[in-house]
Amino acid sequence: MFGFRFFKFQPNEYVLRYKHGRLFSEGAGASFWAFMPGTTLEVVPTGSMEAPFFVEESTADYQAIAVQGQIVFQVREPGAVARLLNFSINPMTRSYVSEDPERLGQRLVNLVRVEIKRCLEKMGMDEAIRSSEQVSASIMGNVQANAEVLALGLEILGVSILANKPTKETARALEANKRETVLKMADEAIYERRNASIVQERSVKENELNTEIAMELKKREIRETQIEAERILQMKEHELRQAELDNAIVLEEKRSRLVELNVEHIRVEAEARAFELSVMVKALAGTSPQVIQALAASGMQPAQLIAQAFQVLAENTGKIGQLNISPDLLQQLLKGEE
Repeated sequence: MFGFRFFKFQPNEYVLRYKHGRLFSEGAGASFWAFMPGTTLEVVPTGSMEAPFFVEESTADYQAIAVQGQIVFQVREPGAVARLLNFSINPMTRSYVSEDPERLGQRLVNLVRVEIKRCLEKMGMDEAIRSSEQVSASIMGNVQANAEVLALGLEILGVSILANKPTKETARALEANKRETVLKMADEAIYERRNASIVQERSVKENELNTEIAMELKKREIRETQIEAERILQMKEHELRQAELDNAIVLEEKRSRLVELNVEHIRVEAEARAFELSVMVKALAGTSPQVIQALAASGMQPAQLIAQAFQVLAENTGKIGQLNISPDLLQQLLKGEE
């Protein structure tokens, strides 16, 4: 209405309002009425912005490395960047009238490319692939200290390396090399496992052999102990038999001695009786048989006397006519014999 227009901006939009070529007001999240024929507006975003990058550079060993990531930045001094770049907007569409705001991120990407090239030229391929954090830290520090970044009033919030890998041809070569290395490690692992199995089997066989040797030694000790026990037992039995034999010899010697003594005693008795008989015979020499018979009958028992009487009768049967023996006499004789 009559050339006036109301504007309201977000808190992360820093607005610089110019009237007739002079700075009239500035601030974040401003709201105001403006007379458009004589007013120019510049809007600088103060929120965090991202600028992705993809760089292919060579390492110190002339191997191509592809680095992909993003840089996060923020405008800390909107006035400084507005003085160097054109952030003017069309009041009707609120779009930028130049490409400078879009080229701000590209300027940072160009600085990042320079820093990445500088880092990779000092590293080998293997080191570059493993040094993502080191590269990102170096890029952030060097870009933040760059004079152009300081002049624009920018602050680097972070640099992230999302991918850091060789090209496809180099990757295939590395894969082949790694594959051969892995296969070699697998062969070595198989060899070590087989060798360990052989060593383990040898250890088991050695243990079995040692066990058999120990068992044989134990059996040998048992056999030697049994043999020694049998030998001692045989010695004991031999000693017992020898003792029994010695006892038997002693008993036999004693028995022989007793027999000799008995024989000697009998001989002495016989000699004594013979001497007695010889003395008696000498004493009775010239004596009549009737006297001798009478002497022999002295001291006899009645039954013996009767028997002697019968003997005399038997001798003189021719002179005896008849002999009567009563049953009482026979009974008496039988009782005497009993």
